[in-house]
Formats: sequence, structure tokens, C-alpha cells
Amino acid sequence: MRREKPDSWWIGAEQNINCELSVSTKEATGLLYIVMIRVFPFHYKLTKTSTYHIKILKQRAASVTNSRFKMAKSKFEYVKTFEQDDSCLQNCWIVVRVDGKAFHKFADVHGFVKPNDLRALNLMNRAATLVMEEFRDICLAYGQSDEYSFVLRKDTIFYNRRASKLMTTINSLFTSAYVFNWTSYFGPIQLQYPPAFDGRVVLYPTDKNLRDYLSWRQADVHVNNLYNTAFWGLVLKKGLSNTQAEERLRGTVAADKNELLFTEFGLNYNNESIMYRKGTILLRKLCKHPVDGKLRQVVVPFFSDMIAEAFWKEHPEVLGMKSLQIHVKQHEVNNEHSTNMETNKSDDINKSSNRTEELSKTSIRPADIPK
Repeated sequence: MRREKPDSWWIGAEQNINCELSVSTKEATGLLYIVMIRVFPFHYKLTKTSTYHIKILKQRAASVTNSRFKMAKSKFEYVKTFEQDDSCLQNCWIVVRVDGKAFHKFADVHGFVKPNDLRALNLMNRAATLVMEEFRDICLAYGQSDEYSFVLRKDTIFYNRRASKLMTTINSLFTSAYVFNWTSYFGPIQLQYPPAFDGRVVLYPTDKNLRDYLSWRQADVHVNNLYNTAFWGLVLKKGLSNTQAEERLRGTVAADKNELLFTEFGLNYNNESIMYRKGTILLRKLCKHPVDGKLRQVVVPFFSDMIAEAFWKEHPEVLGMKSLQIHVKQHEVNNEHSTNMETNKSDDINKSSNRTEELSKTSIRPADIPK
């Protein structure tokens, strides 16, 4: 019997098998029929009884699947070689910091209260809390003004420690959470344009390096807030222009600004809200629910001095990567259906700073300063 010779269509089918078949030989055997029917249905109908073609297809499929293919192959797959490995160094603390882009303009357009807008700060805290709830490898977050730093455990394998994945995922979730919760804090004030946050990833090899980084960011809060409190006092209460206020404060030190606030405005800076002066620290704690008494993992806000040694002794689970501590002094936990009720109250901005400092250690509300 004369053997049938492969015609021109077979060459196309053979090349198509190289593109279509995956790692499983069993799948390859099944797919070869699909390839012929889908790509060359007319020819397949004419030659489906050709044992010669079927035999060659099976042999070719088996040879193709002997290679280590992780996904469907194509001639374009070589472009993957252009990707760079950006895995973070092992045994290092990973800090992802997000920072508002052009937030001076954003604050002016949306009428933020000067020098501090409690609604805006609570919204930042809420967005950061949602990020921590989503990514459990974040052991601490610290926020102030329009920035937030997220500290990932040094042994994390989240996204294989790829810097680009970590930064873009955290940044995008934070930004979307900020927009999503906007109306809960600003009510009828609509967003005039989408806010944007830039991001970066920094590695810190030692515990001391990480503590120094967080101390640096907290010291920055004090410097900036003291200046802004004095600056906006001169502008809003004394009627000075921005340029005149800058000139008045040029060359002054912290003691001079404190004196100015007290003599000019009768304001003791130490009585300002502790969140304005220290920023917000978010930690994971175990808290008993008042209804069922079960321990639940909650993101708790603290307004403490991270520069001092006492903070790290009080929360050893952060650097020690130990089990979460039970938060002994608890505040009533709202159930899941009423967690946002406190957020929506319009008198948030009038909360007492002393009451804030007292309850910041006891409340387990994730984002807001408790009443």
C-alpha cells in the first residue's frame, strides 16, 4: 500500500502544536485533534482516516512535552527574559512608603483645615488599616500628614519579596481605599480629581536601622507640625501673608516657635492633639470581643513615642516577630455592621486632645481617634 505523503497543511499544524501544547503528554494527545479541527477543519475532515498523520502528530506531541514547559509556548515568549529580578534581600526589614503627590494643591482644592484636618488624617488611617487587614505580613504601619510607612516582617515571602509587586500592590490598595472611604469622612464634599500617591521600597538590615528610620519619620512630624502650627496661626489669626509669615519664622528654633504660640495665641503646644504631634502607629493586637468573648486580631492605633525605648519594650512582638499580644485595656468593639457609624459623626473635629491621648491606648477602632 502506498504511504500518504504529508501535504503543505501539515507543516502549519505541526508548528501550531509547538505553540498549543503544554506540559502534560496526555493533554497533548487530546489537544492534537483540537488543533487540527480548529485550525485546519477542512483538511482534517479529508484526512481524519489517515493513520500516518495521526501517528506523526502523536510522536511530535510526545517529543514536545518532554521539555520543561511551565506554560503554553509561543515564539514571543522570549520577551520574558527582559524582566529584571527585583527580589528584596533576605533577612531585611522591608519598608514600603506611600506619599501623597502634590497634596498641597489637593488640600487647598478640597478645603482642608489648616494646619491639621482631622478628617483627612482619619481617612489616611482608615486606608492604612485596610492595607494591614489585607496583608498580614505587615507588622507595623506609621502615618503622618500625607504619608504612610508599612513595615513587612523580615522573614516575609509575600510575592517572593519582589519589590515591584510589594510596592505597587500596597500603593494601589491604599490609594483605592482612600478614594473608596472619602465620603465617610468628608460627607458632601466631593472629590474634584483623583488623588495620587507615589511609593518606594527601602530595606533595613538591622533592628536598629528600622528603629532609626521610624524615629526619623516621627521627628519629622514634630518639626513640621510645630512650624505649621505657628505659620498658620500667623496667617489665619494675625492676618499675615504667606510670605510675611515665612519671614517671621525664618531662623527660629523650636523654643522660639513655642514662645510665639504662647505669647501671641495663648497656645501651649504640648496641649495640641497627640496625633498631630506624634503621628499614628498601627499595630496588630488580640482583643476580646465584648459579645462572644473570643480573641480577634484587630489593627489598633497608638499615639506613642517610638523614639523612646519604652515603646519597643511595651510591644516586643514587632521586632521579635513573636505571637501577637493580648490588648488588655480594651474599648467596646462595634459589630461588623456598625463599624462605620463612629466615622460618620460630624463632630469628630472637636474631640479633646486629652481624651484622645487617654483612649488611644484602649480603643480598638481601626482608623479613627476614639471619643
